[in-house]
Amino acid sequence: MLRYLTAGESHGQALVVIVEGLPAGLEVTAEQIQTELARRRLGYGRGPRQRFEEDEIVLLGGIRHGRTLGSPVAIEIKNSEWSRSDVWHEEMSPAPGKTKKPLTQPRPGHADLTGMQKYGFDDARDVLERASARETAARVAAGALAKIFLGTIGVEILSHVVQMGSARNTTAIRPLMSDLSLVDESPVRCFNKDSEAQMIAQIEAAAKDGDSLGGIVEVLAYGLPVGLGSYVHWDRKLDGLLAQAMMSIQAVKGVEIGDGFEVAGRRGSEAHDPIIWDESNQSYRRESTLAGGTEGGMTTGELLVVRAAMKPLATLNRPTMKTVDTVTKQEVVSFKERTDVTAVPAMGVVAETMVALVLANEAQRKFGGDSVTEFVRNAQASAASLK
Repeated sequence: MLRYLTAGESHGQALVVIVEGLPAGLEVTAEQIQTELARRRLGYGRGPRQRFEEDEIVLLGGIRHGRTLGSPVAIEIKNSEWSRSDVWHEEMSPAPGKTKKPLTQPRPGHADLTGMQKYGFDDARDVLERASARETAARVAAGALAKIFLGTIGVEILSHVVQMGSARNTTAIRPLMSDLSLVDESPVRCFNKDSEAQMIAQIEAAAKDGDSLGGIVEVLAYGLPVGLGSYVHWDRKLDGLLAQAMMSIQAVKGVEIGDGFEVAGRRGSEAHDPIIWDESNQSYRRESTLAGGTEGGMTTGELLVVRAAMKPLATLNRPTMKTVDTVTKQEVVSFKERTDVTAVPAMGVVAETMVALVLANEAQRKFGGDSVTEFVRNAQASAASLK
């Protein structure tokens, strides 16, 4: 089983992630993880902090001479703001003390107020520092390991933006792994140039108004084996695992597998993927991807298609969000933390991470192995048995 745990706060000293369950012998470098973290900072509409959040990483354990040891892998992601500013040394100090400026105007759309009520805090910073999407940097570091692991059996994952505000991708053509660089070079990580221009225009209009935008990303997983997940128990169904993972991403409010919501309005004769026999590959195939590459909670071996819808960011660049001061109980305008116009392009990279972590866990559950060699051998034997 592949497990991971993140720790750390947005303005704290560092984020830390521990990944347990990777087999021994997986070739890993700090540069590979750094590359994935840099992709998380991509996207038109991001704020100026992306220029100084360098995501410097330190491999603390579980890797020796570029290979995993089979023991837990520990990664530290240093906070560059911490080293540059004494303000956060005092504000986020773990030593006994008290802040001089408690935040008592909780922001609508954030975890602030409910978190304060749940844990008995009188300062919203006790909540927002951990609830912040900055935490996803630690997830992306873990996901980089999962992607490398899946790559040993030919599984590859990418994402692209299919909607920004009301601007939708106007083509049904999906990017292949060979198109990843083109997607990442797009300011909004959109594979269609015409749609890209419309999305950029929407971002610029929202920025001018001091507002924010949400959108939808599509994650595609190529080269999957048959049978990841299970129909036997409700908590083993791959669809459910993917939905939980995607919904755990900050600001994501909707998830669909394949044509999920759209097929609900069709007749059954138009809502399923016909099965055919591929003589050349001696294997069963589906003629379409309406189900998104899963049936009965398991992968079919076809392209996996997962979409996540992100709401517009709740912190705006104009002070208009009405709230209540938790001390005076008077109506006020919520305080403003650092924010972006949109984080949808970056969310796509995080969504790739969550899909990779789910698939890597299920692949390890199905094929097992204490070493990468054993894991790959088991996966190849499983594939051969289906011929």
